[in-house]
Amino acid sequence: MDINNLYSKRKKLADRGNQSEVYQYTNLPLEFRRQVVHIWSTAIGSYSGKPYYEGYEPLVGRLWRSIHDSLARELGLFNLGNEFQHPFEQCKFFLLDPNTSVEHQLDLIEFTFRFIDTVIPELLQDPQHSRHLETSQLPEKAISELNHRFREHAIGYQYNNGQIIRVDSGFIHAEVVVPALSLLSSEHFKGAEEEFRSAHAHYRKEEYKDAILDAHNAFESTMKTICGECKWPYSKGTASELIKVVLDNELIPKYLQNHLSSLQSVLAGASTVRNNTSAHGQGTPPKDVPEYLAAYVLHLTASNIVLLVEAYKDKKGNLT
Repeated sequence: MDINNLYSKRKKLADRGNQSEVYQYTNLPLEFRRQVVHIWSTAIGSYSGKPYYEGYEPLVGRLWRSIHDSLARELGLFNLGNEFQHPFEQCKFFLLDPNTSVEHQLDLIEFTFRFIDTVIPELLQDPQHSRHLETSQLPEKAISELNHRFREHAIGYQYNNGQIIRVDSGFIHAEVVVPALSLLSSEHFKGAEEEFRSAHAHYRKEEYKDAILDAHNAFESTMKTICGECKWPYSKGTASELIKVVLDNELIPKYLQNHLSSLQSVLAGASTVRNNTSAHGQGTPPKDVPEYLAAYVLHLTASNIVLLVEAYKDKKGNLT
């Protein structure tokens, strides 16, 4: 579906001083949630409530029943709305209900768009099912529109590869976080990818200590994978040891080592933050991890992962 740059949207942007990267995280505006329902209708289909013939429920009805029942079960609910409503209407009610928390609204959006991302493409490729789909928007277009709507409303989230991820800077997200996730999506780096995604999930829930722990684990796992693939031995597998191994084996070119004398301390930055906040006993009083520190670790970790994996790919290409 085409996205129109209406006057009212241009005015809102002007009123914000054209600061399109000033995000908020505590509210999903009603206008945005209605736009999500529109995307559902074009990418999954909306249910009219009229079966094609007695005793038969159309495919779109069965799809929404599957979405509703699975999410209600995960949330520990019997129904997302009135039990006498169709599942599509219940999902719609749950999203638009002002009493639904932002966290659960995001749960529903993530769940439905993961469905759009994974299930709908399979149905589109199956001739038996594709002719019964009531869709007018391809999955990739639906996901692109959702991410546009997030940015349009200055909401600091994006959908990426099955997960809603919190975004603090559009530039950092596009130039660092997304490339890191893309590089880790290969089979060899699956463990590091899961840890990095888990770090973002904790960050979105304001669990900043756990976010730092998982970011650090992703950083270590990335180096362990590279060392394993390159057959570079290590013993304890700590971040400091792994950094020394990849530098000793010239994963980073010598000219970078010479000109960036602080490279090792930069690579160790994430683990240094982690060691002083999350990894050890807190003592008295407990140590609080501020949001900005967790964001710094996530961004630094993403930058390091991109650097390491790109260098590994280049080295591997030169060896083959």
